[in-house]
Amino acid sequence: MRQIAERAEVSIGTVSHVINDTAKVREKLRQRVLDAIRSLGYQPSQLARGLRRNETNIVVMIIPDITNPFFPAVVRGVEDVAYGNSFRLILCNTDNDPRKEISYLNELRSYRPAGWLVIPAADSVMAAQLESAAASGAPVVCLDRQPPGWKGDVVLVANEAGAHSATRHLLRMGHRQLAVITGPLHLTNAVERLKGFKRALAEAKVPIEPEYIQEARFNRQSGYQAAARLLRMLPRPTAIFACNDLMAIGVLLAARELDLHCPDQLSIVGFDDLDFAEFTAPALTSVYQPGYQLGTTAARLLLKRIQGSKQFPQKIVLPSELKIRHSVASLSPAPPSPSRLRQREEALEIR
Repeated sequence: MRQIAERAEVSIGTVSHVINDTAKVREKLRQRVLDAIRSLGYQPSQLARGLRRNETNIVVMIIPDITNPFFPAVVRGVEDVAYGNSFRLILCNTDNDPRKEISYLNELRSYRPAGWLVIPAADSVMAAQLESAAASGAPVVCLDRQPPGWKGDVVLVANEAGAHSATRHLLRMGHRQLAVITGPLHLTNAVERLKGFKRALAEAKVPIEPEYIQEARFNRQSGYQAAARLLRMLPRPTAIFACNDLMAIGVLLAARELDLHCPDQLSIVGFDDLDFAEFTAPALTSVYQPGYQLGTTAARLLLKRIQGSKQFPQKIVLPSELKIRHSVASLSPAPPSPSRLRQREEALEIR
């Protein structure tokens, strides 16, 4: 700043007023300062300016797994809204590690972000830390998952309704030996999807064996391992509802290793409707959840909070929709047993 003042032949205070727009400066002097800034290639530090004012235009977003293809659409929705409102996004990936999650939260608080958007890790225990961050003046919105104990703003998808719709589709196609691979059951979205699955079975009066409910971690490998256990059971399930598409891919891999053809010998339904769902073999029936809209909705809610909205905490639930493709087949009725055939023949002879 001293170099700018010397080049423009003005005081450092005048330079500060021009850069920070803190006082009116005569146009002639202002132009001299601006010319000096351009000639010296000066770039003011937005972070330093924000720290002086105790606020920045930074929004921090914490996500659990950057390799999960569902999350980029969510992040894109957030970034589009943030950028359009002159905010800049910092993205942090936790690898579903709650220690890394808390580390990011604690370290980045010193940067005075304007707000936080958080998709909790699978084993997240950060509700208290989020409440502390919000109490310090930077609002927090959780999305996709609601961490245990969190009472603030949250934006979710209709997980139970989507799972209910998927299960009813399998039932309509004649399946009665149904299994489900859930996500971690301390996550609200995993609990709700299991709840929708069970509700559809209860409505159809179809029982389910406890071992047909397998818990996994919303990734392909854990989906594969759960499917391998299910497909070695007797009786083997005729259909598996995998509670996200990555786990559904794991189910497809396990079925192929056991030489089971989908959908003739095993029907599969996923959840997310990721882009690749149309290109699997067969194309995957899946529950669509609007990732981009999830991001834009959460970002707009956060901006309202940053602008001073004092409404009670909101819980926004976006709709889901079943996308029917080719990974589910109608279950043909079992052929009658020989004894049943003899009984039928004897009845015909009596007539």
